[in-house]
Amino acid sequence: MELNVIGASPIDVSEVVFGAEYREYLVHQVVVAYQAGGRAGTKAQLTRGQMSGSTRKFKKQKGGGARHGDYRAPIFVGGGRAFAASPRDHSQKVNRKMFRGAIRSIFAELNRQGRLKVVSDLASESPKTRDLLVRLHELGVSGYTLLVDHDANENLFLAVRNLPMVHVVDVAALNPVALVRADHVVLTTATVKKVEEWLA
Repeated sequence: MELNVIGASPIDVSEVVFGAEYREYLVHQVVVAYQAGGRAGTKAQLTRGQMSGSTRKFKKQKGGGARHGDYRAPIFVGGGRAFAASPRDHSQKVNRKMFRGAIRSIFAELNRQGRLKVVSDLASESPKTRDLLVRLHELGVSGYTLLVDHDANENLFLAVRNLPMVHVVDVAALNPVALVRADHVVLTTATVKKVEEWLA
């Protein structure tokens, strides 16, 4: 299949990568797993056994109403938690085949919806944000935009700094959450080849 390159002739790309069937269930599973892997999992509370303080029985067993052992019981204000949260790992297992399959599905769907743009080069001659905005307008992109360039120059990073809705990433830093979130994804022809090598 062919991908249109803005301002240049189309390039041949793999049908497997940019023409794959969109598998929503797989994309959902990989996105959820990726977000879960980013959770700190450091929430912690104390049970009554982990709290500091005396374990002395503070009143006699009988004749005083309810029977209590110590003030660290969950029923008292300042006591331990009955079902205390403990630090844990939220990550989910996603094998390499599933991850690459999800990325292929996302790229193919972006291409079908016209949200995938390919250009010859993203190198910026100046670090001015104004110049980058003009170029993005010429490309017809808006909203959250992901610029994917495996060899981005410093001027491009400097021009993007003041644009909260535009991000520059390398092929190695591509992730399903950023791709799904993006309104438009802009690739260079060299990056397309890198993506094909990775996903084919």
